[in-house]
Amino acid sequence: MPRRSVMFTPGDRPEMLRKAPGARADVIVFDLEDAVAPERKDEAREAVRDVLADPEFAPDCEVCVRVNPTGVAADDDLRGIAAGADSLDSVMLPKTGSAGDVETLSRLLAEHDCEVLVLALVETASGVLDAEEIGAADATDALVFGAEDLSADIGATRTAEGTEVLYAREHVVLAASAAGVDAIDTVYTDFGDAEGLREETEFAIRLGYDGKMAIHPSQVEPINEAFTPDPELVEWAEKVLAAKSDADEDGRGVFRVDGEMIDAPLVAQAERILEYARVSGN
Repeated sequence: MPRRSVMFTPGDRPEMLRKAPGARADVIVFDLEDAVAPERKDEAREAVRDVLADPEFAPDCEVCVRVNPTGVAADDDLRGIAAGADSLDSVMLPKTGSAGDVETLSRLLAEHDCEVLVLALVETASGVLDAEEIGAADATDALVFGAEDLSADIGATRTAEGTEVLYAREHVVLAASAAGVDAIDTVYTDFGDAEGLREETEFAIRLGYDGKMAIHPSQVEPINEAFTPDPELVEWAEKVLAAKSDADEDGRGVFRVDGEMIDAPLVAQAERILEYARVSGN
């Protein structure tokens, strides 16, 4: 299932947690880290656990929890939410600095009988430099790029153009592609600027990202729309897969569509286009 939109909801707001699927994001993330004040962590864990254990909570999207960075706090998070968490599909690990961080979280998940996928949030200098190894870790299912924390970590000044994080942004998407996992782009902090969000998302798509994070329900629709393939692309993809079927019968690995030579990478691209079209309702 594509992860076009990945929307955060504060873990200490139970009414918002239950309403989160209504935003129609592909992934909803119940946040136990930055969105929750230190003195409210236990309250947030209890709220998230209650929602995840509720048999009536059965959203048709991926449900993820962002835990605190690997260590005692992450262990406390998992202990607090794991019991009866039937709706939990994945865990997001912030400030992932190495593959060892993912392996540690994977071990903690197993100890709490909560063996789910890991979305590794790469938002530090060490994480960017080790992104390929992080993406290749067995439990990792996506690399998530965090520009805001990275900028703070390296002492960069955030600009509208984003040139200060462009190398890192490209590096993370390359690492994800090399590892065969999803690449999720950074947040767009001005949730009142829908046009700016669309432009930023379209740029992320051109870089090769599979999805983008959202910090407000109003951002989900523009993100999903940006990831909706144009009809011309859908038509091309359908032709490619139809031609591939014929080529498979003839034992050909390379074939032509409208004069264009098609090989395995373009077939994969066509399959991705049709999957995004399907979830977009096209």
